[in-house]
This record gives sequence, structure tokens and C-alpha cells, in this order.
Amino acid sequence: MFAATACGILACMVLAMARALMGPTVYDRIMAVNAFGTKTVLIIAVLGFMSGRPDFMDIALVYALINFIGTIAVLKFIRYGDMGWPRNVPDEPDDL
Repeated sequence: MFAATACGILACMVLAMARALMGPTVYDRIMAVNAFGTKTVLIIAVLGFMSGRPDFMDIALVYALINFIGTIAVLKFIRYGDMGWPRNVPDEPDDL
């Protein structure tokens, strides 16, 4: 049963990668890469249970957090053009 699930997830990963390569907008590509990351979390969990090592869930959870934070960072960069650091802050104060 887990083997069939893993094959289904791999098929979805192929479709998500195809969408990432063919997406008409950058947001479609980001969404596809995020979906690919989510499927990667699922495949890590399924392979962990197939091999009898449920401690792979810890790795899957860490990867899910990295995927989420990375997606938010890329979307912020695409939206604002930088990471939001202030530009008009002098390196040294003038009153010294």
C-alpha cells in the first residue's frame, strides 16, 4: 500500500515540476515549486514508514518548515525587489 502511495506522490511531483518549468507567470512557478516541496515532505514520510524508520518524520517536518520559510522569502523578494532592508541608514552617525 505504501509503495502505491509513493508511486502516486512521485507522479504528482513530476507534474508539479512540469508546471514549474512551463508556468506562464512567476507566481505559477513559485506555487509549483512549493507544491513540489510539499510532495517531498510526503515522500520522505512515506519512505520512512516503508523502511520502518518513523524518525524520518522529524526530517520531513524540518524540510516542511524550510519549504514554507523559503517560499515566503522568495515571494517577498519578488513583490518588493529586495528583502526589506532600510536603504537610507548611514553607516556611521554624523554627530560624532
